[in-house]
Amino acid sequence: MRKEDVIARVKEMERLQRCLDENQAQLIVLYGRRRVGKTFLINAFFEGRFDFKITGAYKEKKEVQLRYFAEELSYHLRQPVAPPKDWISAFSMLRQYLSDLPDDEKHVVFFDELPWMDSAHSGFLPAFEHFWNDFGCSLNNLVMIVCGSATSWMTKNIAKNKGGLFHRQTCSIYLQPFTLKETEEYLLSRRIEWSRYDITRCYMAIGGIPYYLSLLVPDKSLNDNIDNLFFRKRAELWNEYDQLYRTLFGNSPHYVKIVETLSSRRAGLTRNEIIQATGISDNGTLSEILTNLVDSGFIRQCNVFGKKKESYYQLCDYYSWFYFRFIKGYHGRDEHFWSHSYGSPSQNAWAGLTFEQVCKDHIQQIKHSIGISGVLSEESIWAVKGDENHKGAQIDLLIDRRDHVIDLCEIKYSAGEYEINANYHESLRNKRERFREQSGTKKTLQIVMITTYGVKKNKYSGIMSNQVTLDDLFR
Repeated sequence: MRKEDVIARVKEMERLQRCLDENQAQLIVLYGRRRVGKTFLINAFFEGRFDFKITGAYKEKKEVQLRYFAEELSYHLRQPVAPPKDWISAFSMLRQYLSDLPDDEKHVVFFDELPWMDSAHSGFLPAFEHFWNDFGCSLNNLVMIVCGSATSWMTKNIAKNKGGLFHRQTCSIYLQPFTLKETEEYLLSRRIEWSRYDITRCYMAIGGIPYYLSLLVPDKSLNDNIDNLFFRKRAELWNEYDQLYRTLFGNSPHYVKIVETLSSRRAGLTRNEIIQATGISDNGTLSEILTNLVDSGFIRQCNVFGKKKESYYQLCDYYSWFYFRFIKGYHGRDEHFWSHSYGSPSQNAWAGLTFEQVCKDHIQQIKHSIGISGVLSEESIWAVKGDENHKGAQIDLLIDRRDHVIDLCEIKYSAGEYEINANYHESLRNKRERFREQSGTKKTLQIVMITTYGVKKNKYSGIMSNQVTLDDLFR
């Protein structure tokens, strides 16, 4: 595995190279969603040349983790090493091993799936903190990488550690899923040459998760691939959902309950609505669960325009959304379900709603397309209920710009040019005026249409100030 094998992770590799070039000890924290490619990135960048590497074992006791530690040390010392009795002894052995290595070259140590080593009553974290503070940070030629898919654990105990590791990490990298453009690059590297329309539909089903994308087969169509991954008997992603949450969150039933509740409300729910829908108590545990789900990239916390203390939580993990919409309870009735139902009302409804999520994940591309990439802005949502005198109105993406302009973004997914007719034209005018009235804003209001293939020019299309197409999202 080589650096040349890595697709898209340019900034992350540049950051790793700067750490490698530094003349002081480096503690690199790498975290991100399960299957996003953390281990692959580290293995490829360092080309497998580690002076010590250990991977935590899921739900294994301390004694088992320490046996794996001893086996790795035995491999590098080329002689048998007895398993240490505890993590203090283990890090003492690692300290002695590193002290005996040459001083005139860099030494790389990689602890993968670090959260799984910190099993109950293991004493791992205090021992690791002591090792780094008392020894590791003094070795100018040491590069230590710690990595984990349990983003909540990594954030709390490493990245935002307020104890022995407070401000000790020299580099923190949150590895995000691929963008549309990066997904396209990855698929091309695997000889998959789909249209951007199909790439987007693929993205809406599995997101920009490299592992999921690696399962796609070049000689099959998109529909056949989705059938193959989800709907055939014993499909590879059929039971991914259970593994995904169980391995990331210790109290997984509460996490799953919140995610499942949000899956039925695409517009999202407030904290109080989540409490009412799930029955989970309003306490610190709920706050921690919501924070962990946000940090892990499974849900998004959306601001409501003009209401600083109110926000909505939305499910934003593509796989989870797809699972609840089409997979849960399906039980393999049709191995070609996706191909057979192509163009059905359920698929079209899913595509329209999920395309909104794609747009929210590509705000920078949208801003670049409408020429405001250098303008500071805040993104939010807005809605007002109807009454006897007015229709209700909702804006799913609102860009409040520092140049005294607010972009009201309308997101429409279609297989061709989108046409604004008389009724929709009136709806747009109503939204704009209701927003102006309810918000009391004095800023210029502009309607931005975000569509797959653009807006058909007619006598109503002049209401929009700007438009963004699918190609723009691939920048």
